[in-house]
Amino acid sequence: MDTNLLELFEKFNSEDRCRELLESLRFPGGPCCIRCGSVRVGRITTRNQIQCLDCHYQFTATAGTVFHDSHLPLWKWFLAVYLMCDSKKGISANQLGRMIGVSYKTAWYLCHRIREAMKCDESQKLTGTIEADETFVGGVYDKRRKRVQFEKPCVVGVIQRGGPVRARKIQSRGARAIAPFIQQSVEPGAALMTDDYAGYRKIGKKYEHDSVNHSHFEYVRGNTHTNSIENFWSLFKRGLVGSFHKVSEKHLDRYLDEFTYRFNGRKDDLLFPNTLRNLVNGKALPFEKLTKTA
Repeated sequence: MDTNLLELFEKFNSEDRCRELLESLRFPGGPCCIRCGSVRVGRITTRNQIQCLDCHYQFTATAGTVFHDSHLPLWKWFLAVYLMCDSKKGISANQLGRMIGVSYKTAWYLCHRIREAMKCDESQKLTGTIEADETFVGGVYDKRRKRVQFEKPCVVGVIQRGGPVRARKIQSRGARAIAPFIQQSVEPGAALMTDDYAGYRKIGKKYEHDSVNHSHFEYVRGNTHTNSIENFWSLFKRGLVGSFHKVSEKHLDRYLDEFTYRFNGRKDDLLFPNTLRNLVNGKALPFEKLTKTA
């Protein structure tokens, strides 16, 4: 990002400045009514609201967005967004709460609402040389039996060399769970690099498939390797262990969204304003929806 923490405070040290930026991101062509779409609007300066002159609906730049119904000052939102975008291995809700002076519950809800805006566009399939790999995360280790006490959730990922990465939790490590994700994410005819796991053999027939045999300590053979996706897994797991310590399987996909979003935008100087744009153009995420049981 091209903005550091000091510059952030200098630019957005008041609610008015924060509100002006959000308004420009949500209404780049000028304010319009979010109910009827009319561009004939006026301002209620005493309440920092916009009023439609046709249907008389009153609203703000944050109404109906991820910011909706938040009593947190906007500058704290901006600071939280910046810290989550700039922290390579993530930042825990406890740490964020201490830094911006809010309770753990508020920080936890804030983090998940920001993660709601950290979803990459997956409409375009990956091309070129693709690496695919699966891994297990979490679990409770039983020292007496020397094994994982509960089954770990499995996640699968694909990365385009020199390009974006995509990752998702799957039901099992089987080929039937891996194949749909790869087909959905990778363009047919791409060069697919995997390890020697049998689950890739059938789906590999639809691509230019090659693999390395990790069981025989083969990790690189010419241009064939899975080092890029394994580096992403290393970053993801270090973030989970070092920053979050433990995440629930229920919200695992949200953490994957955060890490893939930050990884894909690591060279983007506009990552911070783009995340704010996603927040003001996204839908509200009520606390009840976030915490409800399946």
